[in-house]
Amino acid sequence: MDETLPEPRVRLRDATLADADAIDDLQRAQHSDGGFNDFGLPFKPVDREALAKGPLRNDDNGLLLIERILDGAVIGTIGWHRVRYGPNPESDAWMFGIDLVPKARGRGYGTEAQRLIARYLFETTPAHRVEASTDVENIAEQRALEKAGYTREGVNRKAQWRAGGRHDLVLYARLREDLA
Repeated sequence: MDETLPEPRVRLRDATLADADAIDDLQRAQHSDGGFNDFGLPFKPVDREALAKGPLRNDDNGLLLIERILDGAVIGTIGWHRVRYGPNPESDAWMFGIDLVPKARGRGYGTEAQRLIARYLFETTPAHRVEASTDVENIAEQRALEKAGYTREGVNRKAQWRAGGRHDLVLYARLREDLA
């Protein structure tokens, strides 16, 4: 399906050393807001040495900042990691996760960023599949993924430990041919 998109309001960009404090602030908020990304893990500051050396991405995972174009504000992060559905590289896929600051939620920025991450990963890697999962109760994220062109594939029962219990996740995916 050929996408006719509105004027972009966000962009994905590499983090730099100058972004270290902003990334730390985003992670602190994520760890304390009681939301769907609150896993109860202790806060760990971003590795400033790694930031100084270059982008936070490699052959197996990565992290980009979500920046609002209008004012240059960093409003979230989007990270990904490799998943394998077989022993050969042709079976590789990318699983991503997103986190927006609370003030940026519900405005369509997440939909745009999730559309952009699929394009980015398909343009820069040979992977055929980009996927994301979200809590069955996270209706807003399910809508955002669907608006971004992801297809709901099913439920992974009790797949995630969070907030003191196991949670069902809804799995979504985009395939390379979905962007054609």
